[in-house]
Amino acid sequence: MAKRKRSADDDQLPKFKFTKESLSKTSRILVYFSPYKWKFFLGLIFLFLTSATAIIFPKLMGSLIDAGSISDERIKQIGIYLLILFACQAIFSFFRVVLFVDVTEKFLAGLRQKTYAHLMQMPMSFYSSRRVGELNSRLSSDLSQIQDTFTTNIAEFLRQFILIIGGIGLLFYTSVKLALLMVAVVPVVAIVAVVFGRYIRKYSKTVQDKTAESNTIVEETFQGIANVKAFANEWFEIARYTRITDDIRKLAVKGGILRGAFFSFIIFCLFGAIIFLIYSAVKMEHNHEITHGTLIQFMLYTIFVGASIGGIAEQYAQIQKALGATERIMDILDEATEEIDLENRNTSSHILGNVHFNDVHFTYPSRKDLPVLKGLSFQANQGETIAIVGPSGAGKSTIIQLLMRFYNPDAGHILIDNKRTEEYALTALRNSIAIVPQDVLLFGGSIKENIAYGKPDASDEEIKQAAIKANAAEFINSFPEGYNTLVGDRGIKLSGGQRQRIAIARAVLKQPAILLLDEATSSLDSESERLVQEALEKLMIGRTSFVVAHRLSTIKNADKILVIDKGVIVEEGRHSQLSEIENGLYKQLSSLQFQQNKH
Repeated sequence: MAKRKRSADDDQLPKFKFTKESLSKTSRILVYFSPYKWKFFLGLIFLFLTSATAIIFPKLMGSLIDAGSISDERIKQIGIYLLILFACQAIFSFFRVVLFVDVTEKFLAGLRQKTYAHLMQMPMSFYSSRRVGELNSRLSSDLSQIQDTFTTNIAEFLRQFILIIGGIGLLFYTSVKLALLMVAVVPVVAIVAVVFGRYIRKYSKTVQDKTAESNTIVEETFQGIANVKAFANEWFEIARYTRITDDIRKLAVKGGILRGAFFSFIIFCLFGAIIFLIYSAVKMEHNHEITHGTLIQFMLYTIFVGASIGGIAEQYAQIQKALGATERIMDILDEATEEIDLENRNTSSHILGNVHFNDVHFTYPSRKDLPVLKGLSFQANQGETIAIVGPSGAGKSTIIQLLMRFYNPDAGHILIDNKRTEEYALTALRNSIAIVPQDVLLFGGSIKENIAYGKPDASDEEIKQAAIKANAAEFINSFPEGYNTLVGDRGIKLSGGQRQRIAIARAVLKQPAILLLDEATSSLDSESERLVQEALEKLMIGRTSFVVAHRLSTIKNADKILVIDKGVIVEEGRHSQLSEIENGLYKQLSSLQFQQNKH
């Protein structure tokens, strides 16, 4: 069976520590394993039979050699036994591999699906404190480690354990004198070889870490190649990459010296010990203490036991890593999820859109020492457009995230239609709200699929009508493949304005009661801004809309403008009212923007 290619991540997986708590945590993986336990036990039976046939082989080989001095009939008989033995071993091995793979893939598919579904239901606070690469590693490296262990490592560990116990037992049965010599010499040398090999593996890990670091430099440089060239820093990146590859070269050369020493040790000591045993056995045969067949039998058992002692430590180390990986998967599954309703995913709360912030305080979990909102209070009536303006970091986008219940307030509460947001079913609440962000993320499928993300069961006609309302139909129809045009990774094949209009079409499909616009036009050119603004104005009709605005010209007709600074509302009113406040923050922001536009 082909083995998975090892990566630097493999050596970074945690080693498992046998404690009551860790064993209790990792044993919970058996819940996903339980439906297939009988197949696994059947696989263990075939594993035992495979090992038993391997142990019988040296005995038959010894008997075959001794039969040469007895009769042709006896040779033929033992030859048939060997043929039957190999046939049985082939059959047992086939069923052992098939059963273990079948059980592992089924159980692992369930664990993968459960872990991914769990991650999908985690709150935003979880993602704000975790790196995407780390979570991806849990779904790839950790689960692959578990897969390898259940498919191969456990079976190999048990097989080698059976070979060691059975082999040593049959060695004593063959010759007590030679068995005592073997037990005194081979295991000691094998253990020393394992310890030496582990030291080399740790050294190799350093090389792998450095290699991973060099790969990171390459990835970052290529992703930010425009910045590299804009700052003429090609020399800096070349020097940085050269330094780390030189370090890799030096470490690899030292590692080569260590590996060379290790191979020399193996050749001289381990093979030397085996040769010493063979020498002793040949001497005993010469003195007629054992037969020639017994000599061959003993040699084969010695090789089996020596190889198994050397290999079982590696299998144990891999099982340890798998247990550590299991513990990390269980840590994720122990995290509290949001109350997402996966069964009734199309439900909504029939919200009218009256919103009331009542003395809301909030601090992000990842920045506990930095309060964002400090007693925020305001009211938005059904169908009103509320604009939110203020300096960077004032807390504007935080209001949007609290309305979506990405987070809950630390103090105070948010009411929608005189009902606290926590009292709504989360899925139903979010189904009643749509957001058009500043940075639109499109998935790598077609335009049609990206629009339909707002309503996955929408008909083609609904999708086309949504595109028309979002001022997107014209540019979509200009593409040869129309709505089936692929947008590329993160929508890279579309312009910023086109991506925004796709996002608006998504929101149109959703038919929300509350619309959230988080600086939806701030990064667009004038023509794109005009088209997007027209689409937004059509979408906002009859809906309670919250507009986080950078360009104040887009919010002059808002029913109410909230001016936020350092987490509190410092000014509130319509554009005409706020423009008259002498030394007011809104007036300052308007004047500053007017001067920038003038230049």
